[in-house]
Amino acid sequence: MRRILLRSGKSPFDVVSVEEALHRDVIATNSGNLIFSDAAHKILTAPDTEVVSNGVQTNVAAAGRINDEYDAFVVPLANAFRPSFEGSLERLTRLIDKLKIPVVVLGVGAQSGITYNTERLKAMEPTVRAFCSAVLDRSASIGVRGEFTERYLNEMGFRDVEVIGCPSMFLHGDKLTVEKKAAALTRESRIAVNGSHTAMRSGGLHKILSRTHARYPNLRYIGQNLTDAKQLHWRDVNSPEGRITLMPTHPDHPMYREDKVRVYIDPQTWFDDLRDFDYSFGSRIHGNIAALLAGTPATVLAFDSRTLELCRYFEIPHQQLDRTAPDTDPAELYEKADFSALTGNHRERFDRFTAFLDKNGLQNTFTHGDGGAAFDEKLRSLSFPAGVRPWLDDDPASLTARLSWMYGRVAELTADNTKLKRDLAKAKSGAKNTAKAAKPGAAAVKPSVYRRARRVVGRPLRRALQPGRQAAPKGSGTV
Repeated sequence: MRRILLRSGKSPFDVVSVEEALHRDVIATNSGNLIFSDAAHKILTAPDTEVVSNGVQTNVAAAGRINDEYDAFVVPLANAFRPSFEGSLERLTRLIDKLKIPVVVLGVGAQSGITYNTERLKAMEPTVRAFCSAVLDRSASIGVRGEFTERYLNEMGFRDVEVIGCPSMFLHGDKLTVEKKAAALTRESRIAVNGSHTAMRSGGLHKILSRTHARYPNLRYIGQNLTDAKQLHWRDVNSPEGRITLMPTHPDHPMYREDKVRVYIDPQTWFDDLRDFDYSFGSRIHGNIAALLAGTPATVLAFDSRTLELCRYFEIPHQQLDRTAPDTDPAELYEKADFSALTGNHRERFDRFTAFLDKNGLQNTFTHGDGGAAFDEKLRSLSFPAGVRPWLDDDPASLTARLSWMYGRVAELTADNTKLKRDLAKAKSGAKNTAKAAKPGAAAVKPSVYRRARRVVGRPLRRALQPGRQAAPKGSGTV
C-alpha cells in the first residue's frame, strides 16, 4: 500500500461539529482551502494508495517519521507567495529540506494586484527561491495556478514550472457541466454572492451588494473566512475584520438579521446548497468554483492576481471589479456569461493536470482507479453539519447546543488546570529536596567550571573597576 501525506486542514471524511471546527480552525482561516484539498484527496485516491491528511500546522520535527511512514508528500497551495504567508512558507521549506521522499506542489500562486506588479513580492524572493529549490530537488516540476505565477518563477530562473490551475476544478475529473437554468434572471431568482473583506471595503463590492440586496429577495451571501463563521455562530466581532459592518456576516448588517448569510465548513454541504441556486457572483474565486462544481453558473469579479490568473486559465466568466459599475445588476453579468470555453476546453486542461501528476510519479483515480466512485459513496454516507447561519433567536435547542459545547470546554480546561497544578506542586517539592541536599552535612555539589573560573577572576576584576581604586603595585600577588 502506497501512502501519501497530504497537506490539508482535515480529511474529507472527518465529520466535525461547527464549534469544534471553529475552535480548531480546520478550514485554515478560509473554507475555500477545503475545496482544493478535498479535491486533491479524491484525485490521489488510486488503487493501493492511502491518502492521509496532516493538518496545516507544519511540524519540522516530524520529518523523520514522515520519511519512515510515507512515500510522498503532496502540498496543494493557493496564494502562498505573499508577504503575510512568508513565515509559514519558511517553516514548510525547513520541513521539506529534511524530507527524503518526493514532494509535489499542486497549484501554488503568487499574489499581487490586478496589474500583476511583483514589486511587493521583492522582499520575500529569497524565501520563495528556497522553497522552490527544496521542492524541485524532490520533484520533476512545480505546479502553479496560472500565467502570472509562471512568469514570476521564470524571472527568478526556475524553468521546471507548469501551469496546472487548481485541483479543485478537477473534482469531477474530465467532466464539468455548467448550464443556465433560465434565459434570464428575474426578481425571484436565487442568487449567491461572495466577496473578501478587502474587495467589500476598498474594492467597492459593498455598493453592488447593497443594490442587489434591494432588488433580489432570494439573495444569499456566502462567507468563507474563520472570522465570518465566528460572527455567525458566536456573534464574535472581536477582531479588525470582525468589526467591518459592511460585511453581511456582521450582526448589524441587514442580511444577517434576515438570515441570508452562510459559511460552510464542509465542501459537500456547500455544493448541495449551491446546486439549487440560479447564479453565483462575487470576488471569491473558490466561492464561485464551488458553484461551478455544483453545476450553477457563476461570474468572478476579479480583484487581484490570484483570482484573475485562475479565471484566465480555466476560462471562467469574469470581469475586473475595478471596471464594474456600482449599480451593476447581476442579471447583466448573467446575460453576458458564456460557459462554452470553460466546459469545452476542460478535458484538455484535465489531461495537462494528469500528465503533471504522471511526471511526478502520482497516480489518479480517474485514469488508474474507479473515477472516485468509492470516495463519493463514502461522502454520501456521512452526515455533515449544515452551513453556519446567523445566531438570531433564543431557540432553546440552538442555545443548548452552544452552551453544552462551552460547558465541555470549561470542563476540559478545568481538568488541564488541575493537572498543571499537580505537576507544579511536584516540581516545587523536588526543588525543596534538592535545596535540602545542598545544606551542610549533605553531599557537596562540585561547582561548574564556569563558576570556579568566575571566583578566580571575579573579585579582582570588581576591585579594579571600582571608582578611585588604584591598581595594585607590581609584585603584590594580585592577578
